[in-house]
Amino acid sequence: MESPLLMLFFQVMGLTALGIPAYMLTSTTSKEDEKYIYKALDKGEGALTILYVTPEKISKSKRFMSKLEKCHHGGRLSLVAIDEAHCCSQWGHDFRPDYKNLGILKIQFPNIPMIALTATATYKVQTDLMEMLHIPKCVKFVSTVNRPNLFYKVLDKSSVGKVVIDEIADYIRGSCSNNESGIVYCFSRKECEQVNELLSLVAKELRDRGISADYYHADMDVVARGKVHLRWSKNKLQVIVGTVAFGMGINKPDVRFVIHHSLSKSMETYYQESGRAGRDGLPSECILYFRPGDIPRQSSMVFYENCGLQNLYDIVRYCQSNRKCRRSAFFQHFGEAMQDCNGMCDNCAYGTEIKEVDATYHAKIIASLLHDMQSNDQRATMLQLVDRFRAKIKASAGASNTPASDLKKEEVEQLIILLILDRVLKEEFQHTAYATNAYVTLGPLWKQALQGKKAVKLEITIGQRGNKGGSPKGANKRTRTSGLETKLDELRIELSSSHGGIFPHAVLSMQQINMLGHQKPTSIEELEKLIGKVKAEKYGNRIIEIIQPYVTLENPDVMEQDLRKASENGGNKRLKKKDKNLVYVESSEDE
Repeated sequence: MESPLLMLFFQVMGLTALGIPAYMLTSTTSKEDEKYIYKALDKGEGALTILYVTPEKISKSKRFMSKLEKCHHGGRLSLVAIDEAHCCSQWGHDFRPDYKNLGILKIQFPNIPMIALTATATYKVQTDLMEMLHIPKCVKFVSTVNRPNLFYKVLDKSSVGKVVIDEIADYIRGSCSNNESGIVYCFSRKECEQVNELLSLVAKELRDRGISADYYHADMDVVARGKVHLRWSKNKLQVIVGTVAFGMGINKPDVRFVIHHSLSKSMETYYQESGRAGRDGLPSECILYFRPGDIPRQSSMVFYENCGLQNLYDIVRYCQSNRKCRRSAFFQHFGEAMQDCNGMCDNCAYGTEIKEVDATYHAKIIASLLHDMQSNDQRATMLQLVDRFRAKIKASAGASNTPASDLKKEEVEQLIILLILDRVLKEEFQHTAYATNAYVTLGPLWKQALQGKKAVKLEITIGQRGNKGGSPKGANKRTRTSGLETKLDELRIELSSSHGGIFPHAVLSMQQINMLGHQKPTSIEELEKLIGKVKAEKYGNRIIEIIQPYVTLENPDVMEQDLRKASENGGNKRLKKKDKNLVYVESSEDE
């Protein structure tokens, strides 16, 4: 079972627990379920409201399409929904060939409504989707890309792996002491296991602080993956260290942080992955660790994709920016009007002390080195070019007309990346039997740099970029959990176990728990307004039973009425009996 299919399984399980007849038809579906589904499509027998299928099933299974046509002729097909629709477009960040065949659905069922859903479609992708899916006159509903509750931050990444893991562990201990859920994304399966291995080095300290982590990638056994995902979804595991295989189909609203240990391959990918935080609307953080030395590894993986390098360089610009609002990069990329960040990114919240270095001479030296090498049919990786540059500067340090250079290795890497983004240099790639190597070569504007005619300004941060000590006051507004909220959290865990093993957030989201803790409804009618009719009918009595003692204690008039009634009905003897039902509540300082 592929990772997206595993996520579908959990969605189907959640819908079924809520009384909605839902099934999935994939290569892993049992023969019994497959027979039931086809019978429901063919003859309308059995309950089937929602059916999940893969694009591969549409494009390759004649049997399925035949049954779907019979379902349509019987008047039982009411809607076609295409999720992750950006995969249809070659301009999308996750193009999949089988998705482009989904246009056949509108041709075969022209009168059936179709809805295409995606969170990461640029204007170009939207236009492509309308053409590919044969819906040129569709109505578009486009929401803002702005997620005002997310705090975006970029941190300098150490070249020493253990240092990065220590920083991540410190962040989780310091900012997520209430065992809030989070995701740590890594670049590859191998790196993911290495990160988790490093996490295990501080496992005892993390366990002492109530933090637990496990890793997740597509090559794991499906049962093992399912167990990890289930534990995390039920809040029995705090952190998942995962590759991009983890995430599609996630329906967990209370993820409080998403940390990228490695660079994403595009702005769309990063927006989608970081956007898995804070879907309940509560303050959450999106942290990306960046170092220029990671770029060649990423570029060698995406250069063959349509616009792969351009997409990668866009996210690199996002990371290298020390002044520009992080949100403005999203607005610009998705073609949306600018909005106020309200201090919810590192550059807007506290800024960074920056030193501007005139690197025109340095760029001239780099262009000269590469020109000489290419004249001799030689090439250099970024690391090799850094070493040659530093050796050249050191050798010429005694010359009276040579500007002094005190650039560190990481700063030279930053300069080379800047020159690539400015088209002075470019990357070229060569396949070997074991890997694809990225080399730095001369770009379209190299002559201007060689002649010293192109001014190059390098921005170097003074101290640590991104205020590693934490978010500014007000950026992360998570508060201590009140006694009532703790009780409601325990109740949702209990109810989720007794109602088919659904996830706790399917019973009550954290946002709903916060609203209940603040408003304290005491009737089913009041409860419906906060959590909806279905949940109020299924869980309302238990929820009100939990809330009632807190209302009594916080409302003196209610307390006085209860005491008076107790006195009238039996004096002190009855009052003592009443006292047994009172509950001592330890409230938060905010309450």
